[in-house]
Amino acid sequence: MKAASSITVIGGGIGGLAVARACALRGASVTVLEQAEAIGEVGAGLQISPNGFAVLRGLGLDDALRAGAVQGAAVALHDYRRGPVVRLDLTRLESRDYWFIHRADLIEILRAGAEAAGVDIRTGAHVSDPGDCGDDLVIGADGLHSVLRPGLNGPEAPFFTGQVAWRALIPHEGRRGGEARVHMAPRRHLVSYPLRGGTLMNLVAVEEQAEWTAESWSHAGDADDLRARFSDFGADAQEMLSAVGPVSQWGLFRHPVAKIWGQGRFALLGDAAHPTLPFLAQGASMALEDAWVLAEALAEHDLPEALAAYTARRRPRATRVIEVASGNAWKYHLSFPPLRFVAHTALRLGGALVPMRMMRQFDWLYGEDVTGGARLS
Repeated sequence: MKAASSITVIGGGIGGLAVARACALRGASVTVLEQAEAIGEVGAGLQISPNGFAVLRGLGLDDALRAGAVQGAAVALHDYRRGPVVRLDLTRLESRDYWFIHRADLIEILRAGAEAAGVDIRTGAHVSDPGDCGDDLVIGADGLHSVLRPGLNGPEAPFFTGQVAWRALIPHEGRRGGEARVHMAPRRHLVSYPLRGGTLMNLVAVEEQAEWTAESWSHAGDADDLRARFSDFGADAQEMLSAVGPVSQWGLFRHPVAKIWGQGRFALLGDAAHPTLPFLAQGASMALEDAWVLAEALAEHDLPEALAAYTARRRPRATRVIEVASGNAWKYHLSFPPLRFVAHTALRLGGALVPMRMMRQFDWLYGEDVTGGARLS
């Protein structure tokens, strides 16, 4: 590594473990500090689109992901009462590597990959002052409540979007195959897709609410309350909702994209730099892209130039992704009946008459390969 021979990564999540492996494979000595006592069964489902999969392939972890994930075949948009609106065929993408995976399974793949590359992973390691880390570079991959971000960017003021989300895992018999479904309703929607060979179904429900709810994935929700709020959905949704047991609930907040991603001997990636709303399924893939680009910049430039190159390459793309994600919610939540009818009719016609055009709208996102086809192992 040209910029840093010793690196500390704060945070043992997706971005932190990915950048740790990427830097270690390029010759750096890397330590990951994770405040949890163990890196284990945390979270629920994730979607890894082709742009994120390209990074896992570059890190030599593609076979491990394929073995533990469900390959995406389609995204089907449904009216909450009337049923199918349009089915977007993921096999029409230039790369068919679109995957649904449990977060814990992806973390385990990345953890094993990082350790195999020689990364020292230390759990139960709480960092209160990043300045105490003595390495050449300290990378903050510690999420929404990053301890490093305020030091680079000052205090921020995230705002409540007026949307609340629930997340749950339910048993599933695998009848659906690799299809994600979005049930769209006035001011609400429900997303579902299979995990772990189709034995589990990941559910994410979102509703517009005036009241504030804590911004925390660990906040326990009420399954009966969830069912009551979505009780007017059709039979497909009711079957899934009836199986919900433990459920988490959190408020959705907009955070500004960090202005400073790297300065001095500090850098940010993933949610620490650019938290995103879950309406484009890009949180994990953006963190993976960040990890590759940062490691590549560190290998090619001295530290100040590396951090500048990383920021210049990543900030515009992350900003665009976040803006598109933030704009998707209103499309799912249309409540004015004439507008809803026109929008759903346009989707049906587009899916029937110009299906490729509908898929090509995602080329800018899914077609990006930050690795340029490189492979580190």
